[in-house]
Amino acid sequence: MTFSRERPPFVADERTQLVGWLDQQRALVRFKCEGLAADDEKRAVLPTSPVMTMAGLVSHMRWTEHCWFEVLFLGASSAGNPQLDEDLPEDADMMPAAPLAELLDEFEAQCERSNQIIAAHSLDDTGKHPDFGSAQATLRWMILHMLEETARHVGHLDTIRELLDGRKGYY
Repeated sequence: MTFSRERPPFVADERTQLVGWLDQQRALVRFKCEGLAADDEKRAVLPTSPVMTMAGLVSHMRWTEHCWFEVLFLGASSAGNPQLDEDLPEDADMMPAAPLAELLDEFEAQCERSNQIIAAHSLDDTGKHPDFGSAQATLRWMILHMLEETARHVGHLDTIRELLDGRKGYY
C-alpha cells in the first residue's frame, strides 16, 4: 500500500481526519528516504546520537506502530518487538540489520495492520494489555499519539537527510 502525501479532506468525520493525517505523515517517511545512497542509510550525522539514522528511525517507527496498536491496544504478545524486550539494549529497535528498502516495506505493512485495527474498533475503545499502564488509553488517544510520534520523526528524517546529502522539502 502506498500512503498519500495529500492532506485529508477539510470536512470529514473524526476517524477519516485522524487516519488521514496519520497516513500523510506515514507517506512522508518513504518520501524522505527516496533516492538515498545505500552508504547513507545507516550513517549517523549527530555525534551524540549514533543510532539516529534514516534506517534506525524507520525501524523504530515500525516497532512503535506494533507496540501501540497490536500489543497495547489489542493485548497481543510483545514477543519479537525489540522495544519491549528487556534483554536487549534500550535502543535495539534503532539498530536494524536489514536494508532501508526492506525496513520501509515492513513499516508500511505494519501501518496497514494498524489501519485494519483502527477500522475494526471504536475510537472510544481502550487497550487490552494487562501489563502496561498505557494500554488504558483510548484508541483515539493512541492514534493522536502515533500522529505526534510519526510527525516528530519525519522531522528528524528531514534534518538527517539534509545533513547527509542536502535534500530537503516538505512534499
